[in-house]
Amino acid sequence: MRFMMFMIPEGYQAVEAGTTPSLDSIAEMRMYNESLQKAGVLLALDGIHPPSMGARVSFTGGKPAITDGPFTEAKEAIGGYWIIQVKTREEALEWASRCPAKPGDVIEVRPFMEFSDFPPDVQRAMANLPAIEGEER
Repeated sequence: MRFMMFMIPEGYQAVEAGTTPSLDSIAEMRMYNESLQKAGVLLALDGIHPPSMGARVSFTGGKPAITDGPFTEAKEAIGGYWIIQVKTREEALEWASRCPAKPGDVIEVRPFMEFSDFPPDVQRAMANLPAIEGEER
């Protein structure tokens, strides 16, 4: 099963552009990432710049509207993610629990929607569609 683990650092929604983690934090996270890799469960990972460097595209009445960050209404923001492949939800939660997160940080763990999660009629309909590169069926 594939899971995405979202790192939600406390206060990240208000971090200024160009802010980076401390060298100690980077070293701790690197060791954690290496443990995921050595265990053979890591598929992908990346850190993400704070919302102050981002933009949102919202859709009202069918028209896109672009808003540059930071976003004053945001209560939390994703700071990075891991994609892991493990056998069970419990194993994914165990890996998330090992992360060297700081007090107040949150890791949200969510399974990917796999082809087999869809009902048989939807699977049949999807099987007739051309595959997209990288798509799992």
